[in-house]
Amino acid sequence: MSFIHRFFLLKLHSITIKKANIFTTLFILAFTIVFAYLLIKENYSDYERTLLQEQKVHEADIYIDVDEKYEQTQKKLKTLLIKNTVAIATLAFILFAIVFALNKIFNSLLQKDMQVFLDFFRDAAHSRQVLNPHAIFFKDFKSMVGYANTMVDTISEQKRTLKELNSNLEERIKTKTADLLVINENLKKEKKLNDDILKVQKEFLKYTVHETNTPLSVILTSIELFVMKNGKDRQLSKIEAAVKNIFSIYDDLSYLVKKDQVEYPKISIDIEQFLNSRIDFFDEVAQMSKLQFYYVPHAKNLYIYFNETKLQRIIDNTITNAIKYTLPNEGIHIGILQVGSFVEISVGSKSKTIKDTQKVFNAYYREEKNSEGFGIGLNLVQSICDEEGVLISLDSSEKQTIFTYRFKMMGA
Repeated sequence: MSFIHRFFLLKLHSITIKKANIFTTLFILAFTIVFAYLLIKENYSDYERTLLQEQKVHEADIYIDVDEKYEQTQKKLKTLLIKNTVAIATLAFILFAIVFALNKIFNSLLQKDMQVFLDFFRDAAHSRQVLNPHAIFFKDFKSMVGYANTMVDTISEQKRTLKELNSNLEERIKTKTADLLVINENLKKEKKLNDDILKVQKEFLKYTVHETNTPLSVILTSIELFVMKNGKDRQLSKIEAAVKNIFSIYDDLSYLVKKDQVEYPKISIDIEQFLNSRIDFFDEVAQMSKLQFYYVPHAKNLYIYFNETKLQRIIDNTITNAIKYTLPNEGIHIGILQVGSFVEISVGSKSKTIKDTQKVFNAYYREEKNSEGFGIGLNLVQSICDEEGVLISLDSSEKQTIFTYRFKMMGA
């Protein structure tokens, strides 16, 4: 039942006025036919009853010719039946015609009003127009005219506003686009200028690094010759320490300039001997800072397969960093340890606690703003370790700050 109910509702919702008019006409016709049929049937039943009663009356009268009298009565009743039947049919036809005509007139007026609304809504989508209330017949529809006209006015106003907004938006977009094009051209010019400046800086740095090597070597050689002839001098030791610091910075710059253009081949390196050479190089610098190296190789004859220049940048930057931040009259402890298939190098000293052990490897980062240096040494160390797969760990506390590097042992 629920399915049938939904089916009929769906059919009724999709019916048109024309179809409804046809269904109404058929319904009125069927109703008229049924009505006429029932009246004729009832008239015929009266005819049969009357005929039966007449027959009984004539049979009871012995003085009358029954058959002749019955035939006359039957003929009269049949004539009356026919007249009544024709009258009923005529009446039913007239009734149907009246109702059909009224229904036709009503539906024509209804369709006319509906067509006015349909034409109005169809044309209102493309042009602004109002609905004439005098073109509507039914009062119920006339009350809808005001709402329809108000709706059209509202839609037209919104379209006008939207058109203005769209026009303003297009103008703003054009203006913004023009501004962006100008900005883009300026950025291109600035980029080209920056590229030119960077190129000049690189060329200047490359030239400076190349030209710095010779005078630094001459200074160090002259100091060594002077010490051999005249012995050590405190002021000369200060000069030597300063030159070695400059040499370390020079090596960093030289590596940064050449690292993308030069291949750095790996060789077999004896870690103990290599560290001894770097400690000897920085010993004078440490002494001038009132520091002392404590070198304890816990394992000997340990070799790694590594590039010597890259290894020197790691060790030199770690040692110079320790010299720079170790508290006066403290020691810098350097150790070598074998851990499984790895060689572990540690550089530790007592210094101020490093607050952020991760940021210390970032480029240009310095926890103390007034400290010396450019803040590129440990970042350079980090990049080399990342390239070569060297594990770094940094532990900093009030007691000690320790940098640890773990290299893959040769042959392991």
